[in-house]
Amino acid sequence: MIRVRERKKLESILKGFPKVKLLVVGDIMMDRSILGKVSRISPEAPVPVIIAEKEDFNLGGAANVAHNIRSLGGIVSLCGVVGDDENGQKLYKKMIEKGIQTQGIFFEPGRQTTVKTRIIAHHPHYQQLVRVDRETTDRLNISTSRNLNKFLKDKIMDFDGIIISDYGKGVITRKLSQTIIQKAKRFKKFILVDPKPKNFSFYRGATVITPNAKEAGDASGVPVTDLTSLKKAGRILLNKSKCAVLIITQGEEGMTIFESSQNSFPVPTVAKDVYDVTGAGDTVIGTLALAWGAGANIKEAAMLANYAAGIVVGKMGTATATREELIGVCP
Repeated sequence: MIRVRERKKLESILKGFPKVKLLVVGDIMMDRSILGKVSRISPEAPVPVIIAEKEDFNLGGAANVAHNIRSLGGIVSLCGVVGDDENGQKLYKKMIEKGIQTQGIFFEPGRQTTVKTRIIAHHPHYQQLVRVDRETTDRLNISTSRNLNKFLKDKIMDFDGIIISDYGKGVITRKLSQTIIQKAKRFKKFILVDPKPKNFSFYRGATVITPNAKEAGDASGVPVTDLTSLKKAGRILLNKSKCAVLIITQGEEGMTIFESSQNSFPVPTVAKDVYDVTGAGDTVIGTLALAWGAGANIKEAAMLANYAAGIVVGKMGTATATREELIGVCP
């Protein structure tokens, strides 16, 4: 009976996703993949020779968070920066195709759009052989920063919640992060953060922060190796950040939730087959934000986020989940 009530509650939350309006602020990237077969070992060096068969690109970083929100039925606007180059134009066009609102995206001349290229062999089984990154991590120029700040100042009140997606590529600064958090709080909006360990102090006062286990260890100074160290790192970060909720994601082990007024509690994983973990963190934070906006409590939101992550890691490349898929895997 409890199971039936729980499922009905989760379905009710999912039905509320299309009414939730979210703003994602952060580092926009292109996730490019080259898929092929290993034919032989190169005579020039002890490395495999890949016969490329397919090449594609997907939205990455903050853009993938926004894409996940759209795939789950939410309304989303993206705020960030791309280079004034061919890859920036390609990303912008794909965002529009996916139904992401782009008024907060700015092109910066002279900046290189971040591109992560993964070379993947699929014979006899899928295996990522190498990743090549092209990026500019310098701070934004004065003009771009001014445009970004003006957009946020004028638009934050129009959203139910804000996600800060920090990949350390130069968009999220202490000043920008604190401006977002303080303004969002003034308008009673929730703020979720996918953090970069070195920038953890930027997010003080956010509603929810979602580091993975390695990030939690780096940010707290306590390497996460077991349950005891996990709990210690979680408590340190919860006190340090003054957030309402800290969620440490643990891959195949699920996630652990820390709240200031309660003990920590685990949310076990639901993934059956793991093909590719690329972008799983983006799926988690996007689903958490939608569920929170649709009236879920933190445990319900985390359960749905875990189900969504379980779906995307079973797919190849940077993937998303849909509401229909989520309904299908709910208990």
